[in-house]
Amino acid sequence: PYDSEMYVHRIGRTGRAGKTGIAISLVIPSNKRKLERIEAYTKQKVSRATLPSEEDILSYRDTKLLEQISVWIRRGRCGREREMVQELVSAGHELLDISAIALKLSRAEEKKRPIAPIGAVHEYSPKNTRRLDKRGRMGKSFEHTRISRKKSSGRTGNFREKGMVPIILNTGRTDGLRANHVMGTISHHADIPGNSLGKISIHKDHTLVDVPKEFVGQILAKTGSYRFGKQTINVERA
Repeated sequence: PYDSEMYVHRIGRTGRAGKTGIAISLVIPSNKRKLERIEAYTKQKVSRATLPSEEDILSYRDTKLLEQISVWIRRGRCGREREMVQELVSAGHELLDISAIALKLSRAEEKKRPIAPIGAVHEYSPKNTRRLDKRGRMGKSFEHTRISRKKSSGRTGNFREKGMVPIILNTGRTDGLRANHVMGTISHHADIPGNSLGKISIHKDHTLVDVPKEFVGQILAKTGSYRFGKQTINVERA
């Protein structure tokens, strides 16, 4: 989620009405700063997990199957099945073979997905680091870095990229709005890639954003849903 408060709201769904649950967050390098804001907002660190290997997954599946078998052994309610096994033994089949084939047939009902190859996880060490303020917000240095990157990629400047349409937001610099807030709320609510947005010009009381023309209708349809903190943001064509 683009907003720390929304993140807390979402993970709270795992433990409602006195229940417990685990929320797993997948963090890519570009989300590292969002994670830092969330940790500052919640005043606690998000514990890091390790991706399971193929061997770990197979071992887990085997353990679950053995647990189920142990339960049925304790129940002792397999009378007809025991008779079937005895018939097979009497026919000259090995008990170990019968057991292995029975497990094989049982696993066929599991319908487990194949395990995709898992690559190595590479550490991410950003060159531009900064401290968060007491409210967990990004400092000005990050805003300057983001704008500089956009200029270098040709996404900012005094011209409009081909295929882009300007939209206007009724909030701006005096409200503490930053480029990352604009990208986050639009991409989240309109369900479009944040990196598809073009030039973002933040003024005192409004903000202009260039968006791909194929997403204009989709973005405008969600006006009133966009939020910056507790403030509702209205969006219209400029």
